[in-house]
Amino acid sequence: MLPFNAALLVIDLQNAIDHPKWTVHGPRNNPGAEQVVARLLATWREAGRPVFHIRHESPNPDSSYYRLGPGSPFKPEAAPLGNEAVVAKSVHSAFIGTDLEARLRASGIATVVVCGVITNNSVETTVRMAANLGFAVHLVEDACFTFPRPDHAGTMRSAEEVHAMSLAIMDGEYCTVVRAVEVL
Repeated sequence: MLPFNAALLVIDLQNAIDHPKWTVHGPRNNPGAEQVVARLLATWREAGRPVFHIRHESPNPDSSYYRLGPGSPFKPEAAPLGNEAVVAKSVHSAFIGTDLEARLRASGIATVVVCGVITNNSVETTVRMAANLGFAVHLVEDACFTFPRPDHAGTMRSAEEVHAMSLAIMDGEYCTVVRAVEVL
């Protein structure tokens, strides 16, 4: 059971993630992740729980996440409401160069529930940092996704494999991996 004030962190769920460059090696996993995030948001909002939207604002004009580019806006399923916190970041971790930790601590929040993209990138970096800062972290595996990529030896790994390995590395060490049904 999550504490009532457990915060939902929605990581980088912006239009940028639909750029074709992300699928150069094949399709992503969890094609319904945005709908799962939308259900999480609806539940958090209905209960009056805290929500933090993390927006990646790359300073690089060539990035799909360029802060002034067409990829910068949040996807419709994850768009913040007027009273919800938006935290802008320019690196992978939502805690580096931002006031996220201070906001969470000022609100007495000790537990975070994480969802968003990319599982093995900004999601994993934020989860690790949150745990290292002493937060209890729950990662919603069906509300995150990633893309295929070659491993260090050059063997192509599917999005499902990359996602599963990232979850395996984090679970029990940095977070508790859960499915949306467990936190809804």
